[in-house]
Amino acid sequence: MSSYIYIASYFLFFITLLYSFSLNFARYMHMFQLNSYHASEQFKWIRENTGEVLKRHILSVIAALFAFISCFIMKGALFGVNPVGASYRVSSWDLIICSMLIITGLFLCKSKPAKKKLVFTPRVIRMCVTSVIVYGLVCALSMIFLFDSGLNLPVLCLWQVFSLFMPMIADFINKPIEKGVNNHYINDAKRIINELPNLITIGITGSYGKTSTKFYLNKLLSAKYNVLMTPESFNTTMGVVKTVRGSLNATYDFFICEMGAKGVGEIKEICDIVKPKHSMITSIGEQHLETFKSVDNIIKTKFEIADCITDGIVFLNYDNEYIRNKAIDKNVISYGLSRGTDYYADHITVTVKGTSFTVHHGEEKGDFSTKLIGEHNVQNIVGAIAAANTLGVSFTELKTPVRRLEAVPHRMEIIDKGGSIIIDDAFNSNPAGAKAALDTLALMEGYKILITPGMVELGEREYDLNKAFGVQAAEVCDYVMAVGLKQAKAITDGLKEAGYPEEKSFVARDLNEALAKAETLKTGGAVKIVLLENDLPDNY
Repeated sequence: MSSYIYIASYFLFFITLLYSFSLNFARYMHMFQLNSYHASEQFKWIRENTGEVLKRHILSVIAALFAFISCFIMKGALFGVNPVGASYRVSSWDLIICSMLIITGLFLCKSKPAKKKLVFTPRVIRMCVTSVIVYGLVCALSMIFLFDSGLNLPVLCLWQVFSLFMPMIADFINKPIEKGVNNHYINDAKRIINELPNLITIGITGSYGKTSTKFYLNKLLSAKYNVLMTPESFNTTMGVVKTVRGSLNATYDFFICEMGAKGVGEIKEICDIVKPKHSMITSIGEQHLETFKSVDNIIKTKFEIADCITDGIVFLNYDNEYIRNKAIDKNVISYGLSRGTDYYADHITVTVKGTSFTVHHGEEKGDFSTKLIGEHNVQNIVGAIAAANTLGVSFTELKTPVRRLEAVPHRMEIIDKGGSIIIDDAFNSNPAGAKAALDTLALMEGYKILITPGMVELGEREYDLNKAFGVQAAEVCDYVMAVGLKQAKAITDGLKEAGYPEEKSFVARDLNEALAKAETLKTGGAVKIVLLENDLPDNY
């Protein structure tokens, strides 16, 4: 009977071990995916979330320590009490106690609901398979070589802790496979592009504004042509490749390709695949400084999209100082909100209901209106008008599609809640975009509330830029809510420096608490206008 209890105890322990390893592995794989499968960013996440990691594994370490003490000290192995050659197998109670400790550890650290769940892409599935194989081998070898020594139990408990590093280990093991798979897909995308000689590809990049400009240009060119664009924020190499392989065919006249990057050379890699005829740079600013390290590297990377143009046109936003001051030997068409550019807008009027403006190109001009709000949206629309007009769509043909433009989700998107208005600008905020959002908010009549966790991926400049944002918010907002106990300090320090009343600010644990607080604020009869500036992903 005791042998059955012993086997059942081992079975319970392995089920517990597998269950806990799976849950922790899924959490760390999710973070690894959000960190773009970069080990350096994953280690940074681990350092910044030490408390969570310790809570997840402290009882597993205690279980390993208990097993070691139980199997060796309590049984006399370390003191030579047991006869030479004796077996130090673990007992049923050892197994049950270790199982209870590990399970208790899981309940102590439940993950909050994810905003964006782990996506089981083919790459993630391959990493999971590799992890199962590695973990299975370790368990098997531990049982084979350490069973009689008693070390198998503490070793297996500690391997539960190793789930912290397993996604990175699996990724390292799979690198040759991933490289081969990616090369196959990239070469197939190149083949498709080469088989479409009449296709005109337009590459768009920028520190910010590129996704909105892509959407606008797609709508404007579609007034006359058949157009395909990369969907949503599919702006990485493999995102572009997926779009080309899944959607591009000979029926399209134009392919608008958004190109993003976090390091030097990444935009060139995309250009080598899609071979853009024309390109556009919407902006350059202090974004992704954590990976780029310097603004000079950002400038170099963004202009890779211009370097690849031979006989086409490079559309440049000359309102941006970094772009305007960069001399290039290309056929350039400039745009912006300032006179002196090839296409520029003036007479800009902003209301809650939308924006009207006039666009000039040489002697030609056209009056436009849009449901979108803010001068920065006008800037992006002017860029889209410049490209579409140059490529054959007249001002007259552009007026209706400009009027029908919809806000890109979470980019200054107006949501009318009846008694209040929400301006959803929650997608990936940056210093220039955050200031532009505040400038737009300042033009509106009502009780102005800012809800923000601040900005991230700004490297050593992160605190200073968020503090400056707090100073800017103090000039515009009637109430400011900083979201996140870790993120709030820079914002609140900026408010204090500007002499902002302490009773007009609040630090919320999360977005839901901030929105609930906003509901309770008294506005004295004024329309409540809530600006949601940025929303951090799950790895923050």
